[in-house]
Amino acid sequence: MSPELKMKAIAARMLRYFFQGLLILAPIGITAFTIYWAFMTVDNLLPTSLLPENTLVYKYLHYKGVGFVLVLLLIIMVGYLSSSFIVGRLFDMFDRLMERTPFIKYIYSSVKDVFDAFVGEKKKFDHPVLVQLYGLDVWEMGFITQTDVSYLGLEGYMAVYVPHAYAITGKVFMVPKERVKPLENISAGEAMKFAVSGGVTSIDHHTK
Repeated sequence: MSPELKMKAIAARMLRYFFQGLLILAPIGITAFTIYWAFMTVDNLLPTSLLPENTLVYKYLHYKGVGFVLVLLLIIMVGYLSSSFIVGRLFDMFDRLMERTPFIKYIYSSVKDVFDAFVGEKKKFDHPVLVQLYGLDVWEMGFITQTDVSYLGLEGYMAVYVPHAYAITGKVFMVPKERVKPLENISAGEAMKFAVSGGVTSIDHHTK
């Protein structure tokens, strides 16, 4: 083999090794960075700048992880208190007040509905379906968010959320019920991964 061909073979092999290494390290690196970003964001939520610098509390809050633990404990404590009857009624009163305050109610109710859809008791993205949007032989992966939208003047229609691939966004479509096919043999999580990954992720059957 000539030196020129040998150099090309070495370069091709190095390039292949580079992409193999990238394929292994990129998911690990992105996952680690996301976890680190979330940790640092939560850890810095407490307003340490408002505390006097010569206090013991100020000293300990500057250790990494202390703010993260305190925020988690605060969230757990609020969840625990909201489960009690008296405090729960106070939270409900505050909730109604926020939903009736001009301007604030639009932001508050929108954020609250999004969190309720994912982690609340009224989860919305737990009914995966196949939906026909653009043709009889074309199916989209989506999730039923409302089974009846007759109050919009659409009798026999339902609201289906279709997520975008490689994004956290999506669109809501009002679709006739006969064009919606429920997916009974896969979980909502598997369906969401399949849709967001652009169909790259494989689906394990009978995971519901």
